[in-house]
Amino acid sequence: MTSPEPGPVSGPDAALCAALATEYGVVYGYGLVSAYSLPSYNDLVVMAIRQHRERRDRTIELLAERGVPVPPPAAGYQAPMPVVTSNDALRLAVQMEADSATAWRAVVEQAREAGDREFAATALSQSAVLAAHWNRALGSWPITQAFPGGED
Repeated sequence: MTSPEPGPVSGPDAALCAALATEYGVVYGYGLVSAYSLPSYNDLVVMAIRQHRERRDRTIELLAERGVPVPPPAAGYQAPMPVVTSNDALRLAVQMEADSATAWRAVVEQAREAGDREFAATALSQSAVLAAHWNRALGSWPITQAFPGGED
């Protein structure tokens, strides 16, 4: 006899799974940022990838603790834009931080537990700060968004 396939994840756990999928892609994407950005951005790349790896690992732990099937990373990823220059890499970093903020804002909005909201709010804030650093490096204005992770 075989075990039934797990059903679709819903509610706050679905938002966590979606945020995890985003984190997998961001960790991969920072490999591109690292490869194409100027060496003067290495410290920022290291800080960003460390935050995203820690967040990915903690999200996996949270899901596993709840008995939620942990989605695996994709077999491969496609960058949302061509990356051939340092400025392309910085733009990719800005886009990834915006995507991360969107994913974590959804977790904040859907969380039922205070610990989940706190974790997601920290993730959202970290992504907003990193996006500001990358925007500043690009010379973009404004460097911040009033409500990161949303269109408002």
